[in-house]
Order: sequence, then C-alpha cells, then structure tokens
Amino acid sequence: MIKLFEAARSIQDELERRQWPYCFIGGLAVARWGETRVTRDADLTLFVGFGDEAVYVDALLGLFPARMPGAREFALENRVLLLRTTGGVDLDIGLGGLPYEAEMIRRSSTAELAPGVTLRTCSAEDLVVLKAFAARDRDWADIRGIASRQAGCLDWPAIYERLAPLVDAKGEPEITVRLQQIEQGS
Repeated sequence: MIKLFEAARSIQDELERRQWPYCFIGGLAVARWGETRVTRDADLTLFVGFGDEAVYVDALLGLFPARMPGAREFALENRVLLLRTTGGVDLDIGLGGLPYEAEMIRRSSTAELAPGVTLRTCSAEDLVVLKAFAARDRDWADIRGIASRQAGCLDWPAIYERLAPLVDAKGEPEITVRLQQIEQGS
C-alpha cells in the first residue's frame, strides 16, 4: 500500500501544481470512508470539460507512461486515461466533463490516509453514488462498508438526489431499490 500512496501523492502533486480540479475515487476513497480493502491502482476524476481533453491527455502522457498502445486515442474516445507510474502503480484517470463531476470535485476534501500522506478524495456520499451507479458486486460490498462505517453520518437524501439522474440515464431503477435496502440495514 505504501507504493500506492506514494504514486497517488505523485499524481496529486502534479495536478495541484497545475491547479487542475480532481479528486480520488475508488479504492483510495473507500479506504477513507469505508472498510479498507486491498487496491492496486489509483482511480481519480480529473475535470477537463468537453473540447480540451487532448491538452490534458498529452500533458499527462508526458509525465507518466501509458499502460497500453494507443492510450491517447483510447482516452479521447472513452474518457479514461490509463497510465502507470515509474514505480509500477496503475493510474486510472477519468476525464470528467459532466456537471455532476464538477460538483463532486468541489465537494471533495483532503484527509490523511497514511502517515504523512494526505490525499483529496470525493465525499462519502459521492462515493456511494459512484459505486451504486457502477453496480458491480465489489461496489455493493464497498457501499455496505461505507454505510456501516459512516452510520448516522451519511446524507442519504443527497445521495438519492445525485443518483436519480444517473439511474434514469442508465435505465436501471433496481439500483435505487438495492441502495434503499442497504440504507435500511445500516
């Protein structure tokens, strides 16, 4: 995990230096808000908007090696840049452009996740939204861990409000039903 935290701090330092809006999501945010689990990569959202993606992608490809041939084209098409640090840690950088992503980053905050390592992560509520939208088995387990660890502290109405348009767009109302079951059990 030390290698992961060092890698996260290295990308964070670069994003801070450039004053680019970002926050960590995924396993690093779970370590802050939920049940700590093993994670081998650093997932983050970098807000780039629409139209200037190549500027950000090219700059980051100049700092970190790509994990795959054609990473630039893949990032521009799929809005996810797959990099690897020189220490071998994978970086999954989502290229944010939606208003929700901008708001999520504005709501993010910093916390010390390891001795001497302070990282900017999304809020617990936004992490639940992201995990529920992804709706994989691992995500539901993470949500249960967040609900347990943050019992009595989560703003459930805000979670449902933020999640509703995403669930509508995905056309999977069962996501909300499953989330309500977790909320009632917490």
